[in-house]
Amino acid sequence: MNDSEILLRKYIKNENLIKHCYAVESAMKYYAGLLGEDSEKWGAAGLLHDLDWEMYPDTHPNTAVPILEEAGYDKEFIDAILGHAYPDRTDVPRETQLAKYLFACDEITGFIMAYSLMKQNGLSDVESKSIKKKMKDKAFARNVNREDIVKGAEDIGVELDVHINNIIESMKQDNRINNRN
Repeated sequence: MNDSEILLRKYIKNENLIKHCYAVESAMKYYAGLLGEDSEKWGAAGLLHDLDWEMYPDTHPNTAVPILEEAGYDKEFIDAILGHAYPDRTDVPRETQLAKYLFACDEITGFIMAYSLMKQNGLSDVESKSIKKKMKDKAFARNVNREDIVKGAEDIGVELDVHINNIIESMKQDNRINNRN
């Protein structure tokens, strides 16, 4: 376990939330690889973006700031985590690629994970066109903000179909997410 995962496990106990963080980590590493960015840093941002959600849902992600500062994460990293909740919960806009991609990967991973739970073979049965179709069903995964999914893809300049496909592929490659247990 690396330092980011140790920190994650210190603050998050809910296994579904941990799987969500793993999914965002995988998506962020995938995009970092495509863009030539630091995959460890991008992955850690995905892994820790909801660090304080379970313990402090009302002040998320602001409560994570001192924890992340003490752990030695830099301003860009912390601003990306704050930015993924802009403007609803923070006043830190998404200005860097790291922040924009974190926002773009967050909601869609949650939606894909929820959808995969309905499928007999989990993620291996998930396709982009099925996700787009299911997004129209407002009763399904009602806590997932569809507008944020669309805006996230727009903000990173990736067509929604391609973005969804990229996220699905990144998640399929991660055994921590891709098992049914």
